[in-house]
This record gives sequence, C-alpha cells and structure tokens, in this order.
Amino acid sequence: MAKYKLVLLRHGEGAWNKENRFCSWVDQKLSSDGIKEAQNCGKHLKALGFEFDLVFTSVLRRSIQTAWLILEEMGQEWVPIQSSWRLNERHYGALIGLNRAEMALNHGEEQVRIWRRSYDVTPPPITESHPYYEEIYNDRRYKCTDVSQDNLPKAESLKDVLDRLLPYWNEKIVPELKSGKMILISAHGNSSRALLKHLEGISDEDIINVTLPTGVPILLELDENLRPLGPHRFLGDQEAIQAAIKKVEDQGKVKSTEK
Repeated sequence: MAKYKLVLLRHGEGAWNKENRFCSWVDQKLSSDGIKEAQNCGKHLKALGFEFDLVFTSVLRRSIQTAWLILEEMGQEWVPIQSSWRLNERHYGALIGLNRAEMALNHGEEQVRIWRRSYDVTPPPITESHPYYEEIYNDRRYKCTDVSQDNLPKAESLKDVLDRLLPYWNEKIVPELKSGKMILISAHGNSSRALLKHLEGISDEDIINVTLPTGVPILLELDENLRPLGPHRFLGDQEAIQAAIKKVEDQGKVKSTEK
C-alpha cells in the first residue's frame, strides 16, 4: 500500500517541440497540439479520480500553461500553484534554438543523443553573442530567484539539473508530500527525468534510455521513506504512449530524406 502518491509530467508540446528545436530556457507557449495534450491529460486524471492539493511548476510558461489547462479540465482551478526556476528544463547552452535533426546530420546521431540524454555531459555554454542570450538573462523572472544572476547556469548536464533541483525537492516539495497533500508536478523532460533518476535510483548509464513524451502523466507510488514501490507508470493508452516516446526519440535522428 502506497504511503504517498505523486503525479509528474512533462508539459504539453511547445512551439519549438513541434519545430524540433532545443527550447530549453527560451519561453515558448504550447502548440495547438500541446494545448490538446494538456486538456486530455486533465480529462484523464479527472476520470481516474485524482484530486490535487498543490501544483508545482517551473517558471516557463509551457509548464505553467499545462498546469492551468489540466486544473481547468479537472474543475480544480482553485488549487494553489508554486513555481520555481529549479524545475526549469535543462539549460542547453549554445545548442538553444538549433534543430535536432540538423544537428544529427552535422554532428552524428550518437552525439546528439549524448547531448540530449546522457547524465554528465554538458553541451557548449551559451555566450553573450548567442541570439537568445539577452532574452533569457534580461528576463525579469530570473532577477528574483534564490541565486544571483551570475550564478545562473550557462549550460547544464542532467547531473547539473538534478543538483539544482534536489534542494527544492527536499525543502519545498517533500514536506508537502509528507503532510499528506496530493501533488502534481508540471515540469519538463529533463527536470522530470532527473527527479525520476533520484527517486528510482536509475543508474548514470541507464538514464540515457529514459524518454518522456509530452503531456503524459506519470504516477509514482512511494513508501514512508519516499522510495518507489514499483517502477513509474505512464497513465493512459499504452500503445499511444509508446508511439509518443518513439516520436521524441526520433527527434534526434537524421530525417530519412537527408540520409
């Protein structure tokens, strides 16, 4: 019998997800498909009888918008939302804005897979000459974080994401879980993967094989020590979910017409 339950998900498809670009900290709204994914996620969670007491998101709008749409579909718009940069997507540094398939053509599919999925490989850092540098670092939301702007990342490995996420998990989310609240975390592909790695003890080598589709809720059932009672479960049509996972994995491959 689970002592605690937690629902975690990667936001619905964003505009740059659709364009197959490294989005990272550039603030994108959901695509029309992403809106539908979030709404369908809310419908499914409602049908399963979930009632949330608190929602955590990143400070990026695709994460927040997904949470809004889910709560609206569930008739739970009143549920409080707390947002933190520590749940942001991984900072992809100089790769931000680049097309994954084009990168695979230029650098090889394995290199792109390592950049996207490995645990401790950091991409080249963003510099002031990068076209999105000013948009990110002059954004007001990063002037009121719990770290100085000088200490905000310029590129991150998945390990770096876990390192900046864990204090927030331990200090903010865990106490709410242990108080008995039912929590939804609307985050990103890599912040969700980092948390799954921590909770499930996934090895540094095996985390490269963990891929999360957009807009699909993940149920974690935990014991009194917050250890999982079993592997995480994707909620929904399993065949459709596997197809969505393959779609995400194929984003880092050379298009067949380019091979």
